[in-house]
Amino acid sequence: MTQLATLEQHEKALSVSAAKAQYLLIALPPNEQPAALAKLPFAAVLRKVLARRKKKIADLAKAPVSADVTDGALVAWVMVDPAQSVFERQTAMRKAVLSLLGENPADITIAVYGDAAQRHAAAELALYTAWVNGAKLPERKNKNKQKENHVLRGIALHGCRAQAGFSAIRAQAEGNVLCRELTVLPPNELTPGAYRERVKALAKQQGWRREEYDFKRLRKMGAGAFCAVAQGSDERDAAIVHLQYRHPQAKKTVALVGKGICFDTGGHNLKPARYMQGMHEDMNGSAVALGILLAATRAKLAVNIDCWMALAQNHLSPRAYKQNEVVTALNGTTIEIVHTDAEGRMVLSDTLTLAGRQKPDVMIDFATLTGSMHVALGSRYSGIFVTSEALARDALVAGVSSGERVCVFPMDEDYDSVLDSAVADVKQCTLDGEADHILAARLLQRFTEKRPWIHVDLSAHGCKGGLGAVGTDCTGFGVGWGVALLRKIGGQ
Repeated sequence: MTQLATLEQHEKALSVSAAKAQYLLIALPPNEQPAALAKLPFAAVLRKVLARRKKKIADLAKAPVSADVTDGALVAWVMVDPAQSVFERQTAMRKAVLSLLGENPADITIAVYGDAAQRHAAAELALYTAWVNGAKLPERKNKNKQKENHVLRGIALHGCRAQAGFSAIRAQAEGNVLCRELTVLPPNELTPGAYRERVKALAKQQGWRREEYDFKRLRKMGAGAFCAVAQGSDERDAAIVHLQYRHPQAKKTVALVGKGICFDTGGHNLKPARYMQGMHEDMNGSAVALGILLAATRAKLAVNIDCWMALAQNHLSPRAYKQNEVVTALNGTTIEIVHTDAEGRMVLSDTLTLAGRQKPDVMIDFATLTGSMHVALGSRYSGIFVTSEALARDALVAGVSSGERVCVFPMDEDYDSVLDSAVADVKQCTLDGEADHILAARLLQRFTEKRPWIHVDLSAHGCKGGLGAVGTDCTGFGVGWGVALLRKIGGQ
């Protein structure tokens, strides 16, 4: 697992005489007056840059600027305005931080200004953004082997009290980076078997209790929905992996369920090349759940967590499941197969049943589930389905506070009529594609054991050019949102 840059804190703001950093980020409070601006390091350079671009200092809240200064250093200026949304502040900070990280510095310096509260808020935002963007994601380019050491290794923070802790925001960054690391791995490296080995090592490191339900065990248990998908693979390495985190002061238990399809061909309903490209990322839901679990563990959140990861591949083979088959899920529900590329709802069905049987206070599943959600929202929001208004309010608030925005969709009971089957309890999906994201949620709810439940369809798992604080196309969306929601559920 990638190590984030170490942090060195200095209580006093960076003075002009002390500005020796080669890469310097200056974070200003809103409405900074010209008189105060004059006291900043390289204030004359900033004035000239703003004048050349015909901008005012307030414009730094949306459009940070950077410039080389006389001693060869690169300096970026950004304004952190609490009147903006968290997402807007994250976006501005990302632009500022990336203007420095583009040169692959080993170290950067961050200087924050304003009153104590403003400095702390700016420091949290800048540190999180630097940590998630300074980590190196896996790549296999020979020409970049010489750049192995060109990762962000150290951050010097000026202007925040030394005792001000940033362990919680660092934990969230670690969870986000883990999620993105796993998601971008090529499918020949992250098979279900290899994934299980990685999780095994991480569980030992973090002290999680781990249990695996392999293909043979699931077949014997009657998990026909999961096994229908997994049986198409030559390797019998598919499994449902259960991880447990317990806190002695926790009063609530949350089940996190993640879709972990390590590659999705579409099965017998084979995807065309255009839509099969990138299907190694179809395991992103499981990576989000695992990232949240890591962040919660590192932050020592007072909430119990059960993490359930449905790890499999959807292959085309003589043994692969096919249209018009009827399979029996773990809870006894019979499902008529309509489209083999709707495999996510199949593996989630049995995994949700296992999770629900332990009667958690809340269940949350994460999945790159439907193309129709991406059509509905694009890649800047993710859609959610919720079983109560109170839970929906908490989910929306978590989206606002984390900068990972979600939109609540309806899933009224009358949608079920189009899933009526002549030969089984329910159809897996329909072939017309209308409201498929809603129909998927309606199907999944049958397997939640009537527990309070949120379904997250991760349309924002990938966004060209990055999203919020994250500058890579793979966003890790859901980790920050999940951590914020866990804090609410746990009363923190």
